[in-house]
Amino acid sequence: MARGTTAHPNRFATELFDGLPARYDRLGWLLSFGQDRRWRSAMVERIRAAPGDVVLDVATGTAGVALELRAATGADVVGLDLTGRMLDIAQMKLNGLGETGVHLVQGRAESLPFPDEAFDAVTFTYLLRYVDDPAATLGELARVLRSGGVLANLEFYVPPSTFWRALWWLYTRAVLPVAGGLTGGREWYEVGRFLGPNISAHYRRYPLATTTGMWRAAGLTEVGVRVMSVGGGVVTWGTKG
Repeated sequence: MARGTTAHPNRFATELFDGLPARYDRLGWLLSFGQDRRWRSAMVERIRAAPGDVVLDVATGTAGVALELRAATGADVVGLDLTGRMLDIAQMKLNGLGETGVHLVQGRAESLPFPDEAFDAVTFTYLLRYVDDPAATLGELARVLRSGGVLANLEFYVPPSTFWRALWWLYTRAVLPVAGGLTGGREWYEVGRFLGPNISAHYRRYPLATTTGMWRAAGLTEVGVRVMSVGGGVVTWGTKG
C-alpha cells in the first residue's frame, strides 16, 4: 500500500473493506474491467490438486476463489481472511450452495495459524499491497506449503504500454471512483479513489522483477508470470523446492 496512508496496513485494509462485503463481487468486476473471473480462472489453472488434497486460499474475501478451487480440483479448501464481515458473507454463500468442502478461518497472512507444510497448494489474491513486508509474507505463505506444491497469486497490475497505461490511469482516477459511488455509495467511492494510486505506488516500490525475486528468495522455483488484459492484472506462480 502507499506508504504514508497508515502505519498499520492490516487495520487500514480492514477499515477500507469492512463496509463492502455484501457487494464485494460487483466491486471485483468493476475494478478488473469485468475481467475478474477470467483472471481467477487463470490462477486456479496453475494449481495441481485433487480430491483428498487440502488447498489454502488466503485473502479469500467472499470465497469466490475458494469455490472455484473446489470446483476445479475437488480438494478441500481452507479460506482465510482478515475481515470477519467478509467471512460472514462467504459463509452465507457456502450455506446457500450447500458447500461443505470449503472451511473458513479468520487470520493474518503474515502469521498463518497453521503448521509447516500443511497444504498441498496455496493461493492468494490482492494481498501484498496491504501488508507491511511483502517478502516476509511470501515466506510465511511458502512455509505452510508442502514441498513440490504450487503457490499462485492474482493481483492488479499497471499496463506496461504507454497507451494502455494512460487509459488505465484515466479509468482508475476518474471513472472508477464515480462508478463506485453511483453503484455502492460512499464506501465504494472511497475504495475507487484509493485503488489507482495504491496500485501505482506499490509497483514503484516493488516492480514486478523485484516481486518475482522475493518469490525465489522464499524458496519458490519455476516462477512464472502471466500479464493479462493488456496489463490490468497479473498472475504469478511458483513451486516450492
